[in-house]
Amino acid sequence: MARLPCGSTRSQGGRQVPQTLDAVAVRTWCSLALEALGRAREEIDAINVYPVADGDTGTNLYLTVESAAQAVEAVFTAHETVTGTDGARAAQASGPALADAVRAMAHGALIGARGNSGTILAQLLRGMAQVLSDRGADAEGLRRGLRRAAESAYQAVAHPVEGTVLTVATAAADAAERTGGDATEVVRAAYEGARTALEATPRQLAVLGRAGVVDAGGRGLVAVLGALVEAVSGEAVAVHKRQAPAPLPVTDDCPADAGQEGGPAFEVIYLLEADDAAVARLRTRLDGFGDSLVVVGGDGLWNVHVHVDDAGAAVEAGVEAGRPYRIRITHFAADRVAPPRERAQRAVVAVVPGEGLAGLCAEAGATTVLARPGEPPASGELAEAIRRAHAREVVLLPNDADLRHTAAAAAEQVRTEGVRVALIPTRAAVQGIAALAVHEPDRRFDEDVVAMTSAAGATRYGELTIAERQSWTMAGICQAGDVLGLIDGDVVVIGSDLTAAARTVLDRMLAAGGEMVTLVLGEEAPADLAEYLAAHVRESHLAVDTVTYDGGRQSSPLLIGVE
Repeated sequence: MARLPCGSTRSQGGRQVPQTLDAVAVRTWCSLALEALGRAREEIDAINVYPVADGDTGTNLYLTVESAAQAVEAVFTAHETVTGTDGARAAQASGPALADAVRAMAHGALIGARGNSGTILAQLLRGMAQVLSDRGADAEGLRRGLRRAAESAYQAVAHPVEGTVLTVATAAADAAERTGGDATEVVRAAYEGARTALEATPRQLAVLGRAGVVDAGGRGLVAVLGALVEAVSGEAVAVHKRQAPAPLPVTDDCPADAGQEGGPAFEVIYLLEADDAAVARLRTRLDGFGDSLVVVGGDGLWNVHVHVDDAGAAVEAGVEAGRPYRIRITHFAADRVAPPRERAQRAVVAVVPGEGLAGLCAEAGATTVLARPGEPPASGELAEAIRRAHAREVVLLPNDADLRHTAAAAAEQVRTEGVRVALIPTRAAVQGIAALAVHEPDRRFDEDVVAMTSAAGATRYGELTIAERQSWTMAGICQAGDVLGLIDGDVVVIGSDLTAAARTVLDRMLAAGGEMVTLVLGEEAPADLAEYLAAHVRESHLAVDTVTYDGGRQSSPLLIGVE
C-alpha cells in the first residue's frame, strides 16, 4: 500500500508529486529505514564477510539508524512541547525545520554508530545533512547531498576499498546527477544506481566473489535509500530477491583483500571530543598500527573505529587526542576460534546504571546492558543483548521506569525469533538486584518469573541526585545544585547536604517497615557515606541488615533499596 508522500508538492495530472524533503519526510525516512533494516538484519548479518566475517553488519546498521531515528523523534517532541506551551498553533502545525531534523538525524547516527559499516553510514548521513540543512532538499539539493555524502565517506576511511558500501554510495550519487527530474526521480535513480552497483560488488572484491555474496554494508545502504524513495514518493520500492551466484574465481580484475584471516584481534570504537588538528594526528597514529580505520564527525565530536591487536594503545591514542567515551571493544579472535555454543535453557538480561553493578550482575550470571548517564539503551541494543545471552528462555530486567516500553519492544522483536522472553517491569536497579537474588534457573520458567517479580515488587526504591536546573517538584521548588531525595520516583526531600538528605530518605523508607537495606554508591558519593548510613540503620532500626555495593560511575550518587 502506498503511503502519503511527504514534502512540498505540485499537481501533475490530478495527483500530488513531492518536490522537496521536509522535516516530516526525514522523520518518515528514518522510521522506514529502521523497518527495512529490521526486516533485512539477519540477511545482512549472514552475508557479512568483509572486512571481518563477524556476522554483525545488519545489526550494527540497525542500531545506527535506530539512534538516528530517536534523535529525530526528540526534535519533534521538543518542538511540540515548546509550541504547545507557547500556544503557537501555526508553528506547531508546521513542525520543526528541515535543518533541525537532518542535523539531529546525522548527530544521532554519529553517537550511535556501530561497527565499520555503521560508522560509514553515519558519515553518509552527515554529508547529506550538511547540504540539505544549508541548501534545502529539492531535486538539486538531493543531488548535491548524495554527492557530498559519498565524498565525505571516502575521506573518512583511511584506505578506501572498491566493492564496498563506498562504491555503492558513489554509484547512487552518479545516478542522481544523471537524472534531470524532480525529487522523486532523483531518489529513485539513486536507489536504482545503488542497487546495480551492489550486484557488481562480488566482481570487485575477492572475498565477496569467493563467498558468492554482495557487500553487506552496501546491501544496508540500498535498504536505506529504498526507504528514502518511499518517504519522498509515498510508494514502496519493489523488493528484489537476489539469487546467490556461484562463488567467483579470483582474477587480476578482482583485487585480493587483506585482513581476513589472522587479522587484528580487536575492534575498538569510541566517541571523541577533540579539535581537528588532534584528530588529524590521531588518524596518522592509528593508521600506523591498525586497519579498517574510519574516523567520522566534526565540529569537535568524532566517532573513531579501528581494528587493532592492541586495544589499549588505540584507547590511549584517543586520550592523548582529547576525551574518548562510550568506548566499545570487541574481541574478534575469540569469535573466530570459539566453537558454536549450545543454547542455555535460561538467562537473565539486566540494564544497569554503572560499571560496578554491571560487574555484580555479571558475576550473578546475568547479561548486562550499561545505561550511561543521559544515554539510555535503545530497543535494538536490548534485543541484541537478549540474543547474546543465547538462551531459550530469557528474563529481561529494564531497571528503569522510562525503559519499560523500549524493553517491551525488544522483547517482542526477539520473541518472533523463537526465544521465550519474560519482561519484569523493574523500575530501579535495586529492584533488579532483588529479582536476581532469587533467580533459580533450575525451576520452571513461570515459577522463576513469579518469584523474581515478587521480589522486585517487594522492594521500595529511593535515589539521591543533584538538580540540574530550577524545577517544581512534589516537595517544592528546587534550584540547580540542590540535593534531591526521591522515593519510588517522587521527590520527597530537597536539601543542600547529601548525607543529611540520604538519612532522611532512608528513615522515611524504613518507617513503613523493612528487613534489608541495599545501598549502591556512585563514584561522586562521599567516601564515608556508606559507613555512616549503615551505622545509622544499626542504631535507629533494629533487626534491619544493610548491604553496600560500589556502583562506579552512575547517574546518581546513591541508590537505596528497602525490602
